[in-house]
Amino acid sequence: MATLPSAPSNEILALRSLPTDLVDDLQRVQKAAQRITSILDLDQLIDSVVNEVSDSFGCLEASIYLHDEDRGEMVLTGVRGCSVNGKGHRLKIGEEGMVGYVASTGQMRYAPDVRKDEYYIGCEKSTLSEVAIPLRVGERLVGVFTASHHELDGFPRQQLRILQALCDHMAVAVHNARRFQSERAERAILDREAQEARLIQQALLPKSSPYIPGFAVSGLSVPARAVGGDWYDFIPFPDGRWGLVLADVSGKGTAAALLMSATRGMLRSLAEACCTPGEVLTRLNELLVDDFPAEKFVTMVYAVLDPAKRSVIFANAGHLRPLFIDGQGEHFLETERGLPLGLGCGDYSETEISLSPGSKLIFYSDGITEAENANQEEYGLCRLADHATQPGASAVSIVDDVRAFSNGAGVRDDASVVFLGVAR
Repeated sequence: MATLPSAPSNEILALRSLPTDLVDDLQRVQKAAQRITSILDLDQLIDSVVNEVSDSFGCLEASIYLHDEDRGEMVLTGVRGCSVNGKGHRLKIGEEGMVGYVASTGQMRYAPDVRKDEYYIGCEKSTLSEVAIPLRVGERLVGVFTASHHELDGFPRQQLRILQALCDHMAVAVHNARRFQSERAERAILDREAQEARLIQQALLPKSSPYIPGFAVSGLSVPARAVGGDWYDFIPFPDGRWGLVLADVSGKGTAAALLMSATRGMLRSLAEACCTPGEVLTRLNELLVDDFPAEKFVTMVYAVLDPAKRSVIFANAGHLRPLFIDGQGEHFLETERGLPLGLGCGDYSETEISLSPGSKLIFYSDGITEAENANQEEYGLCRLADHATQPGASAVSIVDDVRAFSNGAGVRDDASVVFLGVAR
C-alpha cells in the first residue's frame, strides 16, 4: 500500500513562510558565521567580519572596536567605508559616541535617524541610520560592532536580530583569536628566553678540547630540551694536571640548568683550592646541602689526570660507573663511598688507575645508556662498551651512535660524554 508523504515539520513550515530575502540573509549569515569561527588570526578575522557584513547587508560603513581593559577605552581595530577615523582611533567608554554608550551599558543601540540620536558622532555625511551591538563572552566585554546605512531606518527589526545573532559568533571568534594571539606571543617570548638560556649554557661548556701530548680528550653534551642539567668541564692546573668533570643535575630544563650553573661555579673555585678529587667533592657537598632545594641533587664524577705519571685519580658522587678499557678488557669502575651531592653529609673515596698505552676512560650520563629505540630497547652498557673499544671512538662518535640507535624514538634525556684516550 502506498503511504502518504509525512507532514512538513514546524521548522520547515516556518522557514517556508519567511520572506525570500530574509531566508537569503539567514543563509548568508550562517555561512559567514562558519567562516568567522574558523579564523584564528585576529587581523584577518576582523577584516573578514567588516567585509562580510558590509557586503551582505549593503552597509555604508562597518567597524569593530575592541576593548582596551587597561585604559578603559574602545579601540577601532577593523573598519570599512569610513573616511574620517582609521585603525587605532579611540573612544572613552561611557563618554563618547554610540560605541562608548553600548560598551558601558552592554545593550544594543539602534539609531534609525542618526540626526536625532544624542550619542551619535558623525562620520560619513550620507549616513542616516546606525546600529552598535556589544560583543560579549559571558559577562566579559570583548568589543563593539557598528554598522551604518545610507537610508533612514536602514536596518529592519529582522535584520537587527540577525546582526545580533551574528555578533554572538563574532564575540566568541574575536575572544578566541585574541587569546590565541596572546598565547602565541607568550610562546615566542619563552622561545627567545630559552634560546638565550641555551646560548648562555653553551658558553659555560668548554670551547675546545684540551691539548695534552700523548692523550686524546673530548667532551660533548646534548640537552633534551633547549637547556639541560648535564655539564662537563676540563680544568687546567698550573702543574700540568687536568681536572675532568661530568655531572648530572636531577630534573630537566631551566631549573636544572640554573642548578648546574651554580654547581659549576662552586666546583671550579674548590678545584683550585683543594688538593684531591675526594676533598673537592666533600667540600662541594657541604655547600650544596645548605644551598640546594629539597629533593634536588647532583651526581658527578670528578677526576684529576696527571699526564706525567699517566694516571687518573677520581671520586664519584653517585654517578654512573666510569668505563675503563685497557689490555685486560672492559671494566666499569666501582668506588667505595660517594652519595649524590646535596642529599646529605658524607665523604668521598678515591680510586686511582694507571693509564697504559691504548687505554680509554669514559664518563657518561644516563641519557646515553638509557636512550631507547622504537622497540623500547635501551642503548645500555654493552653497546657503549662495544662502541668505545672501536678505533677512533670519541665523545662525538658515542653520541652519534646513540642518536642512530634511537632514531625514531629520540633522545629523551640530556646526553653527555667525556672521553679520554691514551696514545699507543
